[in-house]
Amino acid sequence: MENQEGASALEKSKFHYAWIVVGAGTIGVMGALGLGRFGYTVILPAMRDGLGLTYGQLGLLGTGNLIGYLFFSLVGGFWASRYGTKIVTVLSLTLMTVSLMLTGLAGGFYGILAARIFTGVGSAGANVPIMGLASAWFSARRRGLAAGIMVSGSGLGVLVTGIFLPGVIKAYGADGWRWAWYVLAALSLVITLICMWLLKDTPAEKNLSPCGAEVTAPRPSPAKEQGGRAAAAPLDWGKVYKNPALWQLGLVYFAFGFSYIIYATFFSAHVIKAGNLTPAEAGRIWSLVGFVSLASGLIWGGVSDWIGRRAALVIVFCLHTLSFAIFAFATTVVGFYISALAFGISAWSIPSIVAAFSGDIAGARLAPAALGMVTVIFGIGQALAPYVAGKLADASGTFSYPFMLAAFIALAGAIGSLLLNKSEKNM
Repeated sequence: MENQEGASALEKSKFHYAWIVVGAGTIGVMGALGLGRFGYTVILPAMRDGLGLTYGQLGLLGTGNLIGYLFFSLVGGFWASRYGTKIVTVLSLTLMTVSLMLTGLAGGFYGILAARIFTGVGSAGANVPIMGLASAWFSARRRGLAAGIMVSGSGLGVLVTGIFLPGVIKAYGADGWRWAWYVLAALSLVITLICMWLLKDTPAEKNLSPCGAEVTAPRPSPAKEQGGRAAAAPLDWGKVYKNPALWQLGLVYFAFGFSYIIYATFFSAHVIKAGNLTPAEAGRIWSLVGFVSLASGLIWGGVSDWIGRRAALVIVFCLHTLSFAIFAFATTVVGFYISALAFGISAWSIPSIVAAFSGDIAGARLAPAALGMVTVIFGIGQALAPYVAGKLADASGTFSYPFMLAAFIALAGAIGSLLLNKSEKNM
């Protein structure tokens, strides 16, 4: 009775700690994806000039990063379900910080490739568990909104890198690209410390129920029982990898991974080459994607709570198809800005919708594992696309064909979303 009264008092307070978790999670996603992955977009042209790399090699560096992400997506999600999100996230961000520093210190292509692989491992080990927190800390009617806010961290990272990294690269001349990686490593260290301080695995750690849920006595944290010691309670993994709804969702997520990463990886290179712009001008256009996308996950996560996950996915994939198709043929600043705007308003919405959808299907406790599984499929698309697009650009002498391919795959994602099960309660 006393526990119930304590929970009621906390739940009735004006501010729920879940929103602190969302804030820390947003910063964590900024590090895991906004810096660890999308910082490469801005640095890529300078690295090409400094090391004399081909677009195929640059694409392979992107693929290496995403192979690391793919490798750890499933492992990170399952470990978070078993041992707790916070410990997995902090260790992963630490690894990513070290690997970003090593990228700048590397002496050649293979050293950078190895560092980028480890950056991908760290990115997955942070991003997948963080996104799973939406299901642990929020009721089903609010988790789309929460996931949408956290995924906006990607946009924040794009905004920061697009504005500041071109100046760093210019200031340090031939070694500017190396100093850009050092700056990213320093920012990643700060983000790691913030997540270590503020992240919590479950509402039970704060004597709370999930935000938006009916007030009841909070259940003990599955990872913290017996006087605070970790309890390795068995989890039914078969409910994850044997569920057809999750496999269908994973295939749709594959289409997003394959299509958007072509756009994100070669954005600056295409703008500089096709539009004859400077790296600073390309950075400003790329920062527009970051600025506009800050609200994309929030808006579309909430929309998916309202109109349903499936309908929201269809709309967003159509916007991506339009953006990539415009970009394939654009040669003017106006065309580049229109494409950036179309992508930015929906940029990080699909991860937030998929994170919420995974929780709908698998439930709060298995949500990190479910998200990890579909992220593996997503990661396969991400890992394949940069190398394929880079080789296609080398062979054709233009980026039009890679971006046309991205538009086609995004359209396939829209069609696949239409075929998803209307019922979002499959387990």
